Amino acid sequence: MIMGIVKTIGAGLSNQAAERVQRSCKVVDKRTRVRGGSGDFSASTYYYITFEFDGGERMELEVKDTDFGMIVIGDRGELHYKGTRFLEFVRVMEA
Repeated sequence: MIMGIVKTIGAGLSNQAAERVQRSCKVVDKRTRVRGGSGDFSASTYYYITFEFDGGERMELEVKDTDFGMIVIGDRGELHYKGTRFLEFVRVMEA
């Protein structure tokens, strides 16, 4: 438990110090993970999207449920992130 808290705080500080990055990419996968939900405990759902950059490098980021619902596999656009924190995805409409 304590190690998890320390790890979360460390990731937050690392993300805070990281530069904001903007990269062209394509959405290649989406997934969810549900934790909890047994007995008297409520379940929590976590949402993840995998982005692929020019050259084949991939990055999976946790996103908010609202972003998850608006982003579709196959979308192309600009990913904005800071460290491992998703900031936004701006879809590029192809003519």
